[in-house]
Amino acid sequence: MSAAESAVETIQREMTIFARRARASAGRMHPELSLVSYTLLGHLEESGGCRSTDLAAHYALDKSTVSRQVAALERAGLIERRLDPEDHRVQVLHLTEAGQEILAQVTHSRRAAFRERLTDWPEEDLVRFAAYLERYNAGPGDASD
Repeated sequence: MSAAESAVETIQREMTIFARRARASAGRMHPELSLVSYTLLGHLEESGGCRSTDLAAHYALDKSTVSRQVAALERAGLIERRLDPEDHRVQVLHLTEAGQEILAQVTHSRRAAFRERLTDWPEEDLVRFAAYLERYNAGPGDASD
């Protein structure tokens, strides 16, 4: 195995560990908010609201999967549907005040956890790591990679 092949194997393994850690930490940050729920809330905040079908397309998920997640978030009072002002046939999902508050709490907790984990890293390593992650995430491929 070449050094490049070995490095790709290591990257894949370490990113899998990272994903497992992210899922586990989401439950510790807010017991009722899964990583998927947190991600959907974050997307709604960033986008200023969107349709369920847009969420499904963005994350390359089945519409029924998104529908179940959206229903759970609605029942919890974290999101609400509003008519699109430009097209009254379309419903747009938005964060409620409670959704904004919980998202802010979880985001604060996650940032603190990252800062703690990276506290001993030299600044140049942090800058380089951030650039590598941006480069990786900007590359070709879709959300289901």
